[in-house]
Amino acid sequence: MENSNKRYWKGIEELTNEPSFVKNIHNEFGNMPSESDSKGEALVDGSGTHRRDFLKMLGFGVAAVSLAACEAPVKKTIPYLNKPVDVEPTIANWYASTYTDGGEYASILVKTREGRPIKIEGNKLSAVSKGVLSGRAHASVLSLYDNEKLKGPQIGAKAADWAQLDKEFTAKLAAAAAKGGQIRIVSNTILSPSTKKVIAEFTAKYPTTQHVVYDANPAYGLTQAHGGILPSIDFSKAKTIVSVGADFLGTWVAPTEFAAQWAETRRVGSAKDGKKDMSRHYQFETILSNTGANADYRSAYKPSQEGLVVVSLYNAVAKLTGAAALAGAAVKLDHLDKAAKDLVASKGASIVVAGSNDPEVQKVVVAINALVGAYGSTINTGVAVNYRQGNDMAMANFIKEAGAGKIAAVIFYNANPVYNHPMGAALAAALPKVEVSLATNERADETASLCQFIAPDSHYLESWNDAEPKTGFYSLTQPTISTIFKTRQAQSSLLTWAGLNGDYAAYLERNWESNILKAGAVQWKNALHDGVFQPNVVSISTAVPSVDANAAAAAISKAYTANSTGLEISVYEKVGLGTGSQANNPWLQEFPEPVSKACWDNYASISQPTATKLNLKQGDLVKVSAKGYEVTLPVLVQPGQAQDTVAIAIGYGRTKAGKSADGVGVNAYPFISEINGACVGTCTQGVSVSPTGDTKDIAQTQTHHTVMARQAVVQETVLGEFVKNPQSGRFNPTVATSEGKKDATDLTLWNGHQYNNHAWGMVIDLNTCTGCSACVVSCSAENNVPVVGRQEVINRREMHWMRIDRYYSSDAEVEDLKGLEVASDNPEVVFQPMLCQHCNNAPCETVCPVLATTHSTEGLNQMTYNRCIGTRYCANNCPYKVRRFNWFRYYQTDEYDFHFNNDLGRMVINPDVTVRSRGVMEKCSMCVQRIQEGKLTAKKEKRRPVDGEIQVACAQSCPTNAITFGDMNDPASEISKLLAVEKEGRAYGVIEEINVKPNISYLMKVRNKDVKKEA
Repeated sequence: MENSNKRYWKGIEELTNEPSFVKNIHNEFGNMPSESDSKGEALVDGSGTHRRDFLKMLGFGVAAVSLAACEAPVKKTIPYLNKPVDVEPTIANWYASTYTDGGEYASILVKTREGRPIKIEGNKLSAVSKGVLSGRAHASVLSLYDNEKLKGPQIGAKAADWAQLDKEFTAKLAAAAAKGGQIRIVSNTILSPSTKKVIAEFTAKYPTTQHVVYDANPAYGLTQAHGGILPSIDFSKAKTIVSVGADFLGTWVAPTEFAAQWAETRRVGSAKDGKKDMSRHYQFETILSNTGANADYRSAYKPSQEGLVVVSLYNAVAKLTGAAALAGAAVKLDHLDKAAKDLVASKGASIVVAGSNDPEVQKVVVAINALVGAYGSTINTGVAVNYRQGNDMAMANFIKEAGAGKIAAVIFYNANPVYNHPMGAALAAALPKVEVSLATNERADETASLCQFIAPDSHYLESWNDAEPKTGFYSLTQPTISTIFKTRQAQSSLLTWAGLNGDYAAYLERNWESNILKAGAVQWKNALHDGVFQPNVVSISTAVPSVDANAAAAAISKAYTANSTGLEISVYEKVGLGTGSQANNPWLQEFPEPVSKACWDNYASISQPTATKLNLKQGDLVKVSAKGYEVTLPVLVQPGQAQDTVAIAIGYGRTKAGKSADGVGVNAYPFISEINGACVGTCTQGVSVSPTGDTKDIAQTQTHHTVMARQAVVQETVLGEFVKNPQSGRFNPTVATSEGKKDATDLTLWNGHQYNNHAWGMVIDLNTCTGCSACVVSCSAENNVPVVGRQEVINRREMHWMRIDRYYSSDAEVEDLKGLEVASDNPEVVFQPMLCQHCNNAPCETVCPVLATTHSTEGLNQMTYNRCIGTRYCANNCPYKVRRFNWFRYYQTDEYDFHFNNDLGRMVINPDVTVRSRGVMEKCSMCVQRIQEGKLTAKKEKRRPVDGEIQVACAQSCPTNAITFGDMNDPASEISKLLAVEKEGRAYGVIEEINVKPNISYLMKVRNKDVKKEA
């Protein structure tokens, strides 16, 4: 009798020949190879899909490694026949190196696995960067694997080899030089002393060469006011900080370095010293910057008033110190007189900084700092800072000379001024008049594509180099992988064209031994190992730059006005994307801006009163016009911004950067105006904003803005109240029972957990979290968090395991719940990092039908990915909404795949962390892979882990050390000491009344204000 039993499954061989499967295979598994099978393997059907590729997509094999880790990418798993000496499979190697991008600097440690750089951390041996990194530094490892960089040199937009390029370019260069033609090397700030020496060698060969330096976000005015240098600034020594338009915690000069200093003055009641004082921070600005969001007192002004604000502050200080006043119109701003009083009261421990690039404004600031005794304490002119070396006037003169046909040859040294300079359009028109043009840029970008030759530089992780961020402080860059493409270091190219040996690695070592170390090969190896070489004693100077404040005030009175009535544009830099040099990096494109929480775009930011006045609402597309330039972009209503101003971020509007950057946003650089010979990020004349009638959604990761009087979420107080009562501002939830009121945390249906070995936890200090979000990028790099793209963010499907919630204050009364949804016109702001709270009474664990989420014996809420079936019950039950669901196979589906759609891009993946697939829930794991690695290392050494040797990615990356991670069962751990001090003070759990007992505690926000903020 024939077997009539039903079949409930099919084998792979049958499935791969099903027409319905073949029809949908590309949607399910991304791009599959369509070329003919050279080995004669059977295809699924005529579509060209191999069975072996189907198995590959099921996880049987992916690209194992790139031969650049040995030699070049391979597409099959192979064993080491001859294992490299330095490579142990599954064991990470770390290399000290240096990250620079224009004037941005950090001494770093690069983690490699099987020859692949996969993670960057800060080098704590550096006395300059001190182990802190920005989000861009963390993301730079992904830029290494950008497949849209040039694969080799080009001549006339066609691929060439290096010998051909060297021959043709040097011939043309020699011909131009023989005629006495002017040669220019155009670059952004170069921190490398050895590179500058190479440029000097090139200049010796071609004496008409001049090196022109510019910065996309310049500080030319600050250098001019200080006699051509940038002084060292130390906010950690300041009791009163006043900033006029300087976003020093976000984008100004050295924000990560400044943030670490600033945080030292903002800690209260710490486990170390239990101190109860803190600095007071005043911010005067146009937009609500990251720094303004962290200030104690803040006021807004229009760009046309900026110079007069500084003069008014000087006069207020001068009145208190007996100095002569400066002539000029006064600007009335809230807290200006109060700031002056505090500056004088803390004389010798005060500092005033200004973000203006106008030299005259900066001269008045120098005069203020002289009055309050800043030089020699908070400002040190004895150690020059090299982060910004651009000369705005020299760059403008070069562009004018090029337009007049006076330049014979130009080399753009990793610079893209056609895009990121206000006169970029004029330069683009002038380049055809230059006889010889070459760019060393890594891609055929907006500038390089207009040049006759492109000699692509190698990525810094493939290169040798050095840096001198401050006078006498040095660091080294060393390659952590062989060159992936046929690129060549720009320094080697310059040496070759100068007729010298092109071995830059040898040149670098010789220069260090002769001019820096002066002590032989042993010290060179030590410096290479440590990554830094720095002086033991820092020079302190009390010298005050000589400035004519009266002449500066006179110039300011002509350039600024106290009562402008028209619309004005403020051009600013975003914390994440920066100037746009890494615009093709999707980690940075999906980086939520700390204040606006927007990504994947720039926008016309306006205040609510201005939006009402112009009859605009969020998402309306408008045309913004000024200086004969016009852009179309959506409106974003931003509380705290000065009225009658429009703010637009630079870094967007790229046209030749790559898949992730091209067509994203608009280019705001042409709006930048010139005042007193310097580029300033404002345009105050002839600005118009007109609606188009269309709308465009803005991708924001947060669309609610206030806590609506939910005291259990964000808890805060003011310093005066905190000194009297450490629990001032605390919300202690109680529940009415038959036995009277009880603490909500006393009632539970759970039996609790016993942690006999480790109990991992975290404490986050809201006082020192600036919202910079470096932790967000670091977490993505460490844990293979996918990029989902603009539309998915709009669909509320972002995948970041860690988010930084930003809350505004409201002016409404507590009883007016609807009013509490509306942010103040000038709100106070709190940043709150939010991640899986690893609850002891975890509500997600009780509802999972397949036990995919469980509790560990060490206090971690675990996810077993291959058990998860995607019911999302856990996400529905999570009160913190920190769980992320993979709606699609973001890593391998073209529509969402921004950097992992080829074997090269997948090289950045951390092999210690599972890559999640569609239909799987994921969330913060408290970097369990790092915990396990630390425990195993300690076990092999027959000891317990030492506090601090196990660090989660977010805590290790935090520039302000706002996050403390450790073993709460270890009484000697920093977290145990902190909780012991703060359990009766600032420590609280978010939404404590639901009694989920999170293993993450927050330290209440304390503001240094005179009056306690109500509700």
